[in-house]
This record gives sequence, structure tokens and C-alpha cells, in this order.
Amino acid sequence: MLPRATVGVLFFLGIVPSMAQESRGHISVVLLGATGDLAKKYLWQGLFQLYLDEVSNGHTFTFHGGAQAELERGRKLMYDHLKDLACPLDVLPNRCAVMKDQFLRLTDYRQLKTEEDYATLNQEIQTLLVQEGLEEAGRIFYFSVPPFAYAEIARHINSSCRPPSGAWLRVVLEKPFGHDLHSAQQLADELKTFFQEEEMYRVDHYLGKQAVAHILPFRDQNRKHLDPIWNRHHVERVEIVLKETVDVKNRTSFYEEYGAIRDVLQNHLTEVLMFLTMELPANVSNSEDVLRSKLQTFASLQDLEKNSAVLGQYEAYNSHVREELQKGQDYFSRTPTFAGVLVHLDSLRWEGVPFILTSGKVLDERVGYVRVVFKNQAYCTQHEATWDPEGSQCKPKQLIFYIGHGELNSPAVLVSRNLFKPTMPGSSWKELLDRPQERLFGQRLSDYHVYVPVAERDAYAILISRIYHGKKESFITTENLLASWQFWTPLLTTWANEVPRVYPGGQENGHLLDFEIAGGEVSFVVKETLEVMDARDRQTPDKYKTIQSRFRQSHLITAWSEELVTRLASDIETVAMSAIRRSGEFHMALSGGSSPLALFKQLALHHYGFPWRHTHLWLVDERCVPLSDPESNFGNLYEHLIRHVRVPYFNVHPMPVHLNRRLCVEEDKGPELYANEIGALVANASFDLVLLGVGTDGHTASLFPHSPVGLEGNQEVVFTESPIKPHQRMTFALPLINKAKRVWVLAMGKGKHDIVTVVSRAGNEPKKWPISGVNPTSGQIAWYVDYEALLG
Repeated sequence: MLPRATVGVLFFLGIVPSMAQESRGHISVVLLGATGDLAKKYLWQGLFQLYLDEVSNGHTFTFHGGAQAELERGRKLMYDHLKDLACPLDVLPNRCAVMKDQFLRLTDYRQLKTEEDYATLNQEIQTLLVQEGLEEAGRIFYFSVPPFAYAEIARHINSSCRPPSGAWLRVVLEKPFGHDLHSAQQLADELKTFFQEEEMYRVDHYLGKQAVAHILPFRDQNRKHLDPIWNRHHVERVEIVLKETVDVKNRTSFYEEYGAIRDVLQNHLTEVLMFLTMELPANVSNSEDVLRSKLQTFASLQDLEKNSAVLGQYEAYNSHVREELQKGQDYFSRTPTFAGVLVHLDSLRWEGVPFILTSGKVLDERVGYVRVVFKNQAYCTQHEATWDPEGSQCKPKQLIFYIGHGELNSPAVLVSRNLFKPTMPGSSWKELLDRPQERLFGQRLSDYHVYVPVAERDAYAILISRIYHGKKESFITTENLLASWQFWTPLLTTWANEVPRVYPGGQENGHLLDFEIAGGEVSFVVKETLEVMDARDRQTPDKYKTIQSRFRQSHLITAWSEELVTRLASDIETVAMSAIRRSGEFHMALSGGSSPLALFKQLALHHYGFPWRHTHLWLVDERCVPLSDPESNFGNLYEHLIRHVRVPYFNVHPMPVHLNRRLCVEEDKGPELYANEIGALVANASFDLVLLGVGTDGHTASLFPHSPVGLEGNQEVVFTESPIKPHQRMTFALPLINKAKRVWVLAMGKGKHDIVTVVSRAGNEPKKWPISGVNPTSGQIAWYVDYEALLG
């Protein structure tokens, strides 16, 4: 039977007593952090909505608010939150008042700090069940507390407040779920000692947003329309956007630790990305199938690199941090408050399609949406004014899941009329037929089929209902969580010490945060003006005009690193064109290490006219590792250049470090084989261009100080030993380098300043400084040195 108060309310509402007596069991809901801000704004209202929806469906409920405050103070704080509970518009006032009164009667507050407190709660739940003659169906513990408190609370629940055998336990966890892959794994390991995976429900409230929650059902209901076009052949790009106008004042302690990517992209926008790109299982209501498909999609995400993102920080952020965290005036934070990230998937369906994830604070508008833009090959000769919105193929083709706020100010699903008329899942959506002259993304609303919810519901109310029903596909599993952190952590690490672009905020941002896609990279459209400071901290933008243009009696090119790499790539293209006009071929030998990677990317993304068809690529040096090894110079050359351009297969010449299933064995004569190949293909073994770097110890290629080979003699390709792993290398010797028509040396970064200074003054001392022995006998040498390496 039901608690007596519940039976009375059911009679009042006209619910048949036999339904009340056929109880499906009792559910105890425990809200931990019941007096906090999240509970006040969303969670109590969501629990009340659950009660309104489910009280007539057979289960009985009690609600327990828990916090660390002592009884009287905690009870007052909690009931101050509860007095603001509201019913949906479709609930009559009298019924609302009765239901609210009943909910309050079923709700109590208790101090939950110690194991004894949890044991007492457990005993009271069991006593109530015995008194009312009820069976226990399950318990929900909602953790609206900071993650550092999870482990202790989990231990208390596991030891003292688990439901009995036969009843389920559902533990609800709020983000953040870690700070990176390592911390997320630690937190997951702690929790799994107390709870089973099926008992944990990690909440990402974005998955409860009505437009987001309907992405999978929408795709499922419209398979016949979407299956032919939901792929790289038809989709031009996908935008997943969450823009906010507010700043992070009063939240800077949280934001300093997390920033824009951790706060929004790693969780909210990544989950939306999964819903859009995952392969649809046959049954989208099957949680296991949905979660399995999501994990498969995570595995297809291409690695993010530094140039996959642009980051910004609103101008007042540092003053907020200094004020709230009591930092000195010299404190400057690198925490981004804006992020734009380009994501690609390595899958047959989505290969080459750019997915653009964008979020930020203090932007021009508050809005969230997913916008799928389809390719349009049609050309219409008729004037635009006569285009029929249903039939014209010249109008843009878009599918939009409008999450909220912005111009529509409500959730919506919009489908361009020249795509298809969609079938909306369930009966919870209605077609919007008024406001035809309003515009969205360059089109009138009349150009779309527009659907809005029959009744708007808060995300937390939707998710709490799904927790009650055990719908795991709306929550983040441990595997899902770790897969997401594994994807995002390398980018976060790469950007950790970089300074984001400063933007004023609001409408004044103008085009400052606009970014563009070139190949696999993004960059801001508006380039920042660089100001250089001298030793007295005065702004002297013209200072570098006085730098001499010679280095070691050779040509010197200097600039900021980005500009320097752009110049170098352009110069290489000029030399390549000249060599091909002269001899029909261009032979270029490239060194390994990190310095040339930016150059490789520049050549791949911005030099579409480069004569790759007539270019031969050689390696100056190579580590004695398999070519697929992350340490391989050829592997880096392939990853960042070769696979992006049309170099003929036979024009690529990796060093033969891996012969007869073994690495760099003298008997295999790898250096001799490479020297013979050069002699056969490169006229006089004189390369058109050799690009070198310089190490902090003065080494170049893999020629190290005091090397017994390579610095003297007649051998052209040799084995050497590096002082750092992997030790064994194959490299051009100085005699071969000095046969080249051109040798260019690239040095970038503050870390190279000391050696650049030393080399600028050193004589010809290859045993001490191998780079000083580079002196082409009949060719030219040029030095490409950025400002940081040149001036420190």
C-alpha cells in the first residue's frame, strides 16, 4: 500500500484506488548538496517534475535532501529553495497546489557527513517501508557536490546505505569528471571500487536539451531521407556552437582550472558531435547499442594538433582573476575563454568533412545550435525572386538543431524545404507556421520546415526522468569519458603555455574572433599586430629594421616564427620552379626533428601550385627505428607533408634504416645503398636544396660534436651515434652536404638563442660545432633564424 498521505492525494485527483494498491515499489531519492546553487536552480524543480509525471504510474516516492549544514539551518535553506517550485502551464492551479503540498510532505532534510549519518538514513528508509508495507524498488543518490567529495560519499553509501538485494541503485554524478585523462582515470578508478558501471549516471545536462535529446530519434525517424545524404559526398561542413554573452565573474576559481575547452567542448559539444556522427544502431532505444556505436566513433576521431584550434580570452578576464583570487598586478592568465576547434573523422562516411566546435564567453549573442550545411552543385538561371522554396535547388540546404536562445529563443528543428519534409519523433513537436518573415542563417523561416516543442522542458527535468527510467544512453559511461579525455588532452597539453588572443568582448569583437579553415588547420582571419618591446620596456616597432642581414658572412632572413616559415616555404617554391625549368627535376633533402614540421604544414596547406609532380624528397638523416615509429623522421615527413600532397611514389626516398628485418646493421650496408641511390638520381650528387636544423649542442643533421665519422673523409652517408635516444642514426656526411647547390639552415625558438649566438662567432670548427662545417664548395648557404632564436 501507499503512504497514507499519498493515497489521499490520489483520491483527490480521481486516480482509481486499485492503481494505488498495485505499487511497483518504493523509490528513495537522496539529493546531496540539497542547499546548493544547482539544487536551487534546477534539481529540486526537476525532482518535482518527476513526481508530477510518475506519481500515478505505480511507484511511491520519498525525497531526502542532504548537506553538511546542521539540521535547523540546513532545513531552512532547503525549504527556501522548495517554496519556489512551479508546475507546468498545463497543470491546473488547484492540482498544482495539492501536488506541491504532497511533494513537500514527502521531502525531508538531514545532515549527511559521517558514515553513521548514512547508516541512520538507511535505517529510516527500511523502517518506513516496513510501516507502510512497501517493497523497495531502488534508490537514487544525486551527487550535487564537488568531485573531491565523491570518494568519501561513495564509501559511505557503499558500506552503509545500499538498497537490499533485488532493488537497484543509481548514483548520479555532476561534471567536472576530471581535468585531463590522468585525473579522469584516477576518479573513475576510485568510484569503481564502490559502484558498478551500470549504477553510475554521469550527467551532461546538454544531453537533456530538447533539440540535442532528439538528434538520434530524428535521425532514426528520417533514415530514408538522411541515409543517402548523411555523408562526405553531400555534407559541406557541420557547426556545433554555444555562444554566451556573460563573463565568468564570481566563477574565476573554477575557470582558471578548466577554461573554455574543458568547460564546454570536451563534454557538451563532443557529446553532440557523437550524436551527429555515430553510426545509427538498428534500435536507438537500446542503450548498449548506442553506447557501443559512440565508442566506435571516438576511435575514428583524428588527433588534434596545435593548429586545430584558435583560442581567445576576453579583455577583462585577468582583472577578474586578480580581484577574486587575490593575484598581484603582474599576474597574467593563459586560460582561454573562447575556443574554436576543427575536428575531422577518419571514417568512410565523414572523411574530409570539417566539424567546427565553437564556444566562448562575452561574445555578441547567447545562442546554441548545430548546423549541418549541405553541398549545393545547382546553378539556377532564373532570378532569385522567382525561386520556389520547395522546389528550387539553388537555395541553401541546411539542417539545424536549434538548442535555444538567440533569434528563435526556443528549441527548434529546422530543415530546408528543398531537402525534405521531416517526420518528427513522437507527439512532442509541432510545426511552427507563423513568423515567416523572420530570418535565420541567411534564409527566411518560410524557407524551412520548422518544428518546436509542444511544451518546453528543462534539461535537468528530462535527465532526471531518464535516470528514473534507467536510460543509460543519455549519460556518460566511464569508457565514453576516458575516450573523450584521450582525444582532448593532447591539445590541452600543447596549448598549456600559449597565450590566447585577447578580445574586448560583446559587439566590439567585430571580426577579431573570426577564423578560417585551410586544409586541416584553423587560423584567425584578422592577424594581430605584433609590438616588440626593448630592454627598457618601451614600444619600438621599428627596432628590427636595424638588424644586419648577414650571419657568418652568409645571407640572413629573420622574422617572427610564423612569418619566417611562410617566407621559407615561398623561397623553396621559387627554387623548385627554377630547378625544374633548368633540369626538369627538383631534388630536396630535408632534416628531421621538430623545427621543419611547421614548414611541412605550410607547404601542404598553402602552396597548391608547388611542382610536386617533378619533386624528389630525400632525408638528410634518420633515426634507426621502423618508419612507422613516432620517432621516425620519415614518419613525420609523411604525416605532415607527403600524405597531403601529390608527390609521385617513386619520387619519395626514405633512408634504408630497416633492412632484412633488422635496424641499421653494418653488414646490410644501408649508408652505401642510399649513397648509390643519390649518385644514380641526383646529378653529381649535388642537391638543389638541403634544409638543415641546428641543435643546442651545435649538431646538424645527425652529425654530433666529436663524431668519429661524417665530419671528415670521403664517405657521403654514414651511421652515427646520438647522445640521446634513439642513439643510432643514419645521416648525410659533411662532404655530401657541402656538394649541394643551396644549403639553408632553420633555427627557431628561444631555446636556440645560445647556440645561435655561439655559432655566429665561431670559426670553421666542425669537431666542436658540426654546423660550423657547413660551407658548400660551389653553392650558397642561407640562415633562416626567427627573432626569438636571434635575440632571445
